Amino acid sequence: MRILITGATGLIGQEIVRKCRDRKIAVNYLTTDKSKIKSEENYKGFYWNTNELEIDKSCFNEVEAIINLAGSNIAKRWTKSYKDEIISSRINSLRTLRKGLAESNKTVKSIVSSSAIGIYPDSYVKYYQEDETEIDDSFLGVVVEKWEDTAKELESFTEDLAIIRTGLVLSDHGGALPKMIGPVENYIGSALGNGQQWQSWIHISDLAEMYLFLIENQVSGVFNGVAPNPVTNEKLIRSIAEIVQKPILFPKVPKFVLKAVLGEMSKVVLASHRVSSKKIQEEGFNFNYTILSAALEDLIL
Repeated sequence: MRILITGATGLIGQEIVRKCRDRKIAVNYLTTDKSKIKSEENYKGFYWNTNELEIDKSCFNEVEAIINLAGSNIAKRWTKSYKDEIISSRINSLRTLRKGLAESNKTVKSIVSSSAIGIYPDSYVKYYQEDETEIDDSFLGVVVEKWEDTAKELESFTEDLAIIRTGLVLSDHGGALPKMIGPVENYIGSALGNGQQWQSWIHISDLAEMYLFLIENQVSGVFNGVAPNPVTNEKLIRSIAEIVQKPILFPKVPKFVLKAVLGEMSKVVLASHRVSSKKIQEEGFNFNYTILSAALEDLIL
C-alpha cells in the first residue's frame, strides 16, 4: 500500500509516518517547502502551493489512500491575520487536493481528514458523541464546521471518507504536554481557570493507529479522536505533578489572567469538552492507552 499524507512533517504526521514504516507502507507526502522534499525508498516528497491551489499531480501515483493533516497551528495568538490563516490553511489544502484529484481523474479507496473536538459547544455537563448537531458559536466552531464541510467535498474521489475530531494530543515530541510539564517541574504549574473544564485527551500513538485503522478497514464517517476516559484540567495537571514528583504550589490561574495574556485564544485552554470514544470502539478499534496515568507514564518516564 502507498498512502499520500499532507502535514507529514507535523507532530501527528511524523508518528503516522513512523508507523507506516513499521508496517512497510509506502508514503508520499506533500510539502510547501521544496527544501523538505526527499526521495527515499517508500518515502517520497512532492511540492504543493495551497495558496495558489497548485499541486504536483505525480504525488497521486500508486496511492490507494490519503491522510489529510494540513493546517496552521492554532496555538498561536489569534490576530485577525492569523485567524484568516488558520481557516485558509485548512480550506485551501483540501481544495488543492480536490483540484489535483479531479485533474488527475484519480480516485482512492480511503481518505481520512483531520478535524477537532472544538466543533462541540463548551459544556461541563454534556457528553458529546458524533451525532451532536449543535456547533460551538466560537471561532473554533466556525473553523471546524468549514473544515469538515470542505473535507466532505472529497467524497466523490474515494470509496470511504472518514473524519477524525481530534482532542488534546499527548506526545513527548511536542504539542501541549511539554508545555504543561515545564511549569510543573519548575514549581509554577497549576490548573487553568477553575480547573473543572473537561479535557478529552489521546496518546499520540493511539491517534496515529486510529488513522491507519480507518484506512486499513475502509471505514467511513465522523469519529472522535479521544481516549475513553476524559479528565478535568485540574486532574491532568495533578497527574503530571505526581509522575514528575513535584508539588503544586500555585493557585489556579484565573480566567481573566488567561484572557489578558492569550486573548481570544484562551478559549483553547478554558473550553470544556467531555467527548465519547464509543463510536470508534464499536468499529473494533482498541486503545493501548485508556487511562491518563498510563499514558503519561509512557510519555514522561
